[in-house]
Amino acid sequence: MTMINSTIAGKELFWFNNTLVAIRLSSAEGEDGICVVEHRMPHGDSPPLHVHRHEDEVFHVLEGQLRFLIDGHDQIAGPGEIIIAPKGLPHTYRVESQDGARTLTITRGSDFETMLRQTSRPAQQPQLPPLSEPTPQMIEALVRICAENGIDIVGPPLS
Repeated sequence: MTMINSTIAGKELFWFNNTLVAIRLSSAEGEDGICVVEHRMPHGDSPPLHVHRHEDEVFHVLEGQLRFLIDGHDQIAGPGEIIIAPKGLPHTYRVESQDGARTLTITRGSDFETMLRQTSRPAQQPQLPPLSEPTPQMIEALVRICAENGIDIVGPPLS
């Protein structure tokens, strides 16, 4: 069984585009608003280039290899490495490992978590969803919901 077919557990599981997301710690659970999300992503997955206006985004790579682009600078990260995308700087990543990747994404505040909840659907099983291409309507909704939650889409995903 390859890594991307492995399951993950969490109190709440969602399919966010072509990824599986487990909210491990909601921002509402603590006084500081820390959110921890486990993210399983297939090979080639890449969100659009974006900027968080109010919160840093910290990635702890658990499995696989990712190429990060942060403020125009490339960086490769693998298991055990931690990458920070400071608020206000454009960033994205691309899953480079053939078997996919798994990360913990940590933010302070509810913007990222709220966006995930509003753009995801409940996972029908604790595995990656069937791969699909986003429709123009899905892209339009993502851009709008991100903007409503302090996240601006500023460019395309990495290819």
